Amino acid sequence: KFKPAFNPYTEPSMEVFSYHDGLKKWVEVGNSGVFRPEMLLPMGLPKDVAVIAWGLSLERPTMIKYKISNIRDLIGHKVDLEMVHRNPICLLEKA
Repeated sequence: KFKPAFNPYTEPSMEVFSYHDGLKKWVEVGNSGVFRPEMLLPMGLPKDVAVIAWGLSLERPTMIKYKISNIRDLIGHKVDLEMVHRNPICLLEKA
């Protein structure tokens, strides 16, 4: 489902949600919008050009997988580096 949202760089903006059967609730999985003209002018783009912005949220699925309830425990100065070592994204073989 989609919900109107505020983003400082885009207008209009919306959040994208997906229903998670395990959690029995809607979870934000992305964000999108149309870049505001003042964001594009410094790049030399004409005023009449519309540029869309969109992205998928990797934080929410990661939080669900590793049972992290606060996003500040995943991103920022509070990150538990031991958790990162215990749950590597990819395993590298030693030569």
